[in-house]
Amino acid sequence: MTGGHWGHRERKPDVAYDSVADPATIVSQSAQTAGIASELAAFPRQGTLAARLAANPFLMAPMAGVSDAAYRIMARAGGAALAYTEMVSVAGLHYGGDKTWDLVYPQDIEPDIAVQLFGSKPEQFREASAAVASRLGDKLALIDINMACPVPKVTRKGEGSALLDAPDHAAAIVRACLDGLSEVRSDVPVTVKIRAGRRTGEPEVAPSFAHAMEVAGASAVTVHGRTASQLYRGEADWGCVKRVVEAVDIPVIGSGDVRGANEAVGMMEETGATAVMVARGTYGNPWCFADALHLLSGEAMPVHDRRQRLAAFACHVRLLDATHAHLARARSLAAWYFKGMPNAASIRDRAMHCKTVAEYLELADELMADAMDEVVQQ
Repeated sequence: MTGGHWGHRERKPDVAYDSVADPATIVSQSAQTAGIASELAAFPRQGTLAARLAANPFLMAPMAGVSDAAYRIMARAGGAALAYTEMVSVAGLHYGGDKTWDLVYPQDIEPDIAVQLFGSKPEQFREASAAVASRLGDKLALIDINMACPVPKVTRKGEGSALLDAPDHAAAIVRACLDGLSEVRSDVPVTVKIRAGRRTGEPEVAPSFAHAMEVAGASAVTVHGRTASQLYRGEADWGCVKRVVEAVDIPVIGSGDVRGANEAVGMMEETGATAVMVARGTYGNPWCFADALHLLSGEAMPVHDRRQRLAAFACHVRLLDATHAHLARARSLAAWYFKGMPNAASIRDRAMHCKTVAEYLELADELMADAMDEVVQQ
C-alpha cells in the first residue's frame, strides 16, 4: 500500500481457513494475537449474588440483533463476567418456536449464560423460566426480566418498559418466574432490567419500582439511566442509578453511556453500583471488560493496537461461521473493529462487498500484513 491509498493486495492468507473448527478451537488459536483469553472463565456459583458480582463486576448487556453466541463468546474471552442472550419472548417459548429456543441455547464453550426474557403474561413467564432452567441445567446463571425495552412494537403489547406503568403486574411476573424456577432450580437468581421511567418530564419511578421488584423477590436490578421515551437519545442520567442504589438493598447494576472501560469504572465510583452492564461500548472492543478490571485494580489499561484488533475481528468472523450465525452481521463487525484505522472508509467499503468468510479473512490478513510492514519500517 503506497501513497496513502488502500487497495487490494494479491496475497493469500498466512493461515488456511478451517471451516470445521469449533468455537473453542477458534478462541484458543486466536487468543495470543487477539489479546483475549484462551478459555472462558465461569461465573462464580457460590456465595450471594452481590459477592459473585463483586468478583468481576463487568457484564455484557443483552442487545437485540447483536448478542448472539459469537458475540457472547468474544465478550467472555475479553473478560466479561457474564454475557446475556438477546431478548427472548416468553410467548415464543410458549408456542415452542425453534428460532426462539435458538436464542437461549449456549454453545459448548460457554461455561454459563444469563437469559433475558420479555413478555407480559405471568403464567408464560412461569412456564418459560421452568423450561429454560430444565433445558440449560447448570449452564443457566440467572434469568433477567426485560422491563426496559422502549421499542413501540414491544411496549404496545404491555411488554418491556410498558411494565414501568404497572408495578403490581411487574411484581407478579417476578413471582411467577421464581415459582417456575422452584420446580427445577431454586438457586437461580431472577433479576430485572428497568429504565428511569416511561416518559421524560414525569416523576422518576425507578427507585420505587426497583424497591417493589425487590419485595417481589428480585435478586438484583439493572438500571438504564434514560426514560423509555428517550430511546437512546440524549445522555443517560447516572444520578438515577445512584438513587436506585440508595432505595434498595439488593445489588444494582448500572447501564447507559458506558462507552468503554473508563466509563465502566467511573459509573461504579460515581453511583455505588455493584456492577456495570456494557452494551454499545463493546462494539469492536471485546477487551473493555478486562481493561475495566485493570483500571479497577489501579493498573494501567493495555493498548490494543491495529494488529490485535484485526486478529480479534478475524476470530469474531470465524465464530460467526462456527455458530451458524448470519454472515451479514460481519458487516457491522467490520465497521466497529476497523473504526479509526488508516483508510477506514475504503476498508469498510471493501468489507461491505465481502460475501464469504474466506473473503473477510483475506481482508483481515491483507490489513495485518500492512500493519506488520509498518512495524518493520519504523
